[in-house]
Amino acid sequence: MEVERFYTIGVALLIGVAVVVFPTLLFVPAPYGRHARAGWGPTVSSRLAWSVMESPSVVLFAWIYLRGDSAWTPVALVLAAAWLLHYVQRTFLFPLRMRATGQRKPLATVAMAFGFNCLNATLNALAISQLAAHDVGWLRDPRFLVGLALFLGGFALNVHSDAVLRRLRGPGETGYRIPRGGLFRYVTSPNYLAEIVEWIGWALASWSGAGLAFALFTFANLVPRARSHHRWYHERFPDYPRERRALVPFLY
Repeated sequence: MEVERFYTIGVALLIGVAVVVFPTLLFVPAPYGRHARAGWGPTVSSRLAWSVMESPSVVLFAWIYLRGDSAWTPVALVLAAAWLLHYVQRTFLFPLRMRATGQRKPLATVAMAFGFNCLNATLNALAISQLAAHDVGWLRDPRFLVGLALFLGGFALNVHSDAVLRRLRGPGETGYRIPRGGLFRYVTSPNYLAEIVEWIGWALASWSGAGLAFALFTFANLVPRARSHHRWYHERFPDYPRERRALVPFLY
């Protein structure tokens, strides 16, 4: 199958997955972390799960990206650096820093995430290194500049929010507490808000169908999960701050 046709079909598939995932997760929370429950088959440690399921976004992305004719052009290099900034952190650093003693993920969800990341990494690598038409002038385009600013701001918020959550547990501790500080003052899931902002920024900066499809999927995946988290905290903590919203300060 020619690259352009594969890319078009892949982008359409990602958008289709987003359309299915959004209503599904509104009624069936993803079965891990605080929403873990029996009936999903064998499990693996959360640290191993994160590294395995995110690895295609580093390894496969880099391999496909480097095969592209535009891989060494300025625009592609900046975009690839941004992508790898996020995924090297998510694949290698985040799992090492987790305080997740005893936490496990269903192998089925790890396999689904791994498959999704294989397709998503492939499409986005193709978009910026083989199918892109951006010349060096794109580095001054408002879409690129705004998109990159959103991506980097979202990344910083993501890392900070993860750090706040890590500090809730001491070494070897389990269980959940109410997170406080940073954007947790206003919303239950600032880490999810950060991811959505990041990939909206990526879609703008790359100005690609793959970037748009990934942003849509991120929205479809994380908005229902933020809603589930918000409800979970209110059900288990009578003193949970009533003024907090689920995802967007003052709005939702």
